[in-house]
Amino acid sequence: MSRDITPARVSSPGRIIQRELNARGWTQTDLAEIIKRPVQTVNEIIRGNKQITPDTALELAAAFGTSAQLWLNLESNYRLWLSSRNFNAESIQRRGKLYTLLPVRELVRREWLPPTKSTDELEQAVCDFLGVKEASDAYKMVVNFRCSSGKEPDVPSKLAWIKRVEQLAKKQKPQPFSPEKLREDLPKILRSSEEIANIRNVPEILSNYGIHFVLVPQLPKTYIDGAAFYIGNSPVIALSLRYDRIDSFWFNLCHEISHILYGHGQSYLDVNLNDYETEGKEAISSDEENEANERARNWLIDPGAYQQFLRAVKGQYFSRQAITDFAKAQHRHPGIILGRLQNDGYVPYKNLRKLLQKVTPFLEGFIDCL
Repeated sequence: MSRDITPARVSSPGRIIQRELNARGWTQTDLAEIIKRPVQTVNEIIRGNKQITPDTALELAAAFGTSAQLWLNLESNYRLWLSSRNFNAESIQRRGKLYTLLPVRELVRREWLPPTKSTDELEQAVCDFLGVKEASDAYKMVVNFRCSSGKEPDVPSKLAWIKRVEQLAKKQKPQPFSPEKLREDLPKILRSSEEIANIRNVPEILSNYGIHFVLVPQLPKTYIDGAAFYIGNSPVIALSLRYDRIDSFWFNLCHEISHILYGHGQSYLDVNLNDYETEGKEAISSDEENEANERARNWLIDPGAYQQFLRAVKGQYFSRQAITDFAKAQHRHPGIILGRLQNDGYVPYKNLRKLLQKVTPFLEGFIDCL
């Protein structure tokens, strides 16, 4: 096995130059005149106060009959040795691994991690954030993510996002989880989607059924719409509001409720802080994802009524009035109907955009601050 050997001392190029001068019986003034440089410059190079540039290396090579590369190598090796005497490679390596484990700079910007000065402080902050005592501890989290298909999410950012969700969820004290009552009352809950202002009641409604509900804006390259997991026996639903639209809000909420009510599989996030590695493993099947999507669509819009609506308007323009009237009959916001029509290809995405109202103004106080 090879090992890097660091010499106790490296000779400076100036020492080598002085030896060459002594061997030839030259003075520093002689060398200065030969290479057409000021004596002061030659003196500073010999004392190590001035570095050898490529131009100087060419001049020294011509004067001493050597290669220019020789002098550049001597200079480079000497400066590298000087720097290495007070260089802490281990600290930089540790910080690099921590930055690989989590998107540290973004977490500090969001104040999810405190600013730190030393590597030890940063490592402790990361351990605190993940809820482990030592950097050698293993960490695993089981969670169901809803992300954009066709994109490869950044696993460390997903880990950071879901940990933030978990931290906020643990501060909540919902009622005991009641899946049977939630399933029974879901139609009544969804009727509240008729008015956008009712969105502000969703956190309390879900809490009454025993569900932690958290809103955390996505981190870059996570492509997360929502997630569902458990803290003990209590389910957690988290939304990122990546698309700030009423249709997206209610669809993603219903999607996550479906996962909880029907016990779908979940993904695994494995973290080994000793090796500074993160790994994501998908346990949920595409069938379960499709099933959750289908339930969300049917919960939001009665499938029979929707097909009848499509037949009634077939070959005609889906006007604002037609969408609004159907939404009222379904006790849904018009934006929910429009979002479904756009998703199904019946209405171009550029049309009737004003119906897709933003939900964030009605959720102030519930969204995790940036």
